[in-house]
Amino acid sequence: MTTTAVPTTFCRSYEEVTTTRVERPQRIAELAATRRRRPVGSERLMIVAADHPARGALSVAGRPMAMSSRTELLDRLRTALARPGVDGVLATADVLEDLLLLGALEDKLVLTSMNRGGLAGSSWEVEDRFTAVTAEATRRSRFDGGKMLARIDLDDDRTSLTLEMCARVVDELAERRLIALVEPFLSSRVGGRLVNDLSPDAVIRSIHIAQALGSTSAWTWLKLPAVDDMERVMDATTLPSLLLGGDPGDDADAGFDRLSRALRLHNVRGLVLGRSLLYPADDDVAGAVDTAVGITR
Repeated sequence: MTTTAVPTTFCRSYEEVTTTRVERPQRIAELAATRRRRPVGSERLMIVAADHPARGALSVAGRPMAMSSRTELLDRLRTALARPGVDGVLATADVLEDLLLLGALEDKLVLTSMNRGGLAGSSWEVEDRFTAVTAEATRRSRFDGGKMLARIDLDDDRTSLTLEMCARVVDELAERRLIALVEPFLSSRVGGRLVNDLSPDAVIRSIHIAQALGSTSAWTWLKLPAVDDMERVMDATTLPSLLLGGDPGDDADAGFDRLSRALRLHNVRGLVLGRSLLYPADDDVAGAVDTAVGITR
């Protein structure tokens, strides 16, 4: 039987990615074991996020299937990761392994996305099960930490299960000396949809709940929205925090301006941006990334 040759280093095409997955799946672990790593360092970080599709959330700025093409997403990610000043990526295993095979994770920080079970629009959305990367798999792959979403709906008793799961995983990551990146929101059902409360008081309450999860906060970082009154919001914690961008909507410039102001605060240690960088309104990924890097540095 004739087989297609697989690459000896990195894949040069998406066809080779699939061929490698078929004929040599162990190549993923081999590349993870030899990947060049980098320290977190003291500079503010610019991380690109690509974990929305794992919750079935494919929309960007009113385009419901904007993130449906995996190869297009990978194209955009590779463009972003190649720009000067981009420090790393946050994603689920499937995306990270594609990027490993393509050689896009060398010298990058890598954060795994862990609880993707709260599917977008589902009746159980607040019960966000850990269906993606585990703490042990994160360690085994020589990645740098894991991120968890902790939405807190005071009218839904399933919230207590999500918080218990998050607390356990904070401990599992800390035991392995890996960053536990916790993304909290106070949320509620509005018209049947789970909606995050982005008022300063709500974000402050979510911070206090999130930073107390687990037996230690030594390895805990927070992932927070940039909202009004960020000086007061960030006074709620001493933990290092990364700011998220959310859906860019129609006014990306205003979003970047809000992030720029928040980055002046001492415990804001950088940005984790996804759709606003990967799917900007003008489709200029490199330009959006360079703007974000500029305000981060």
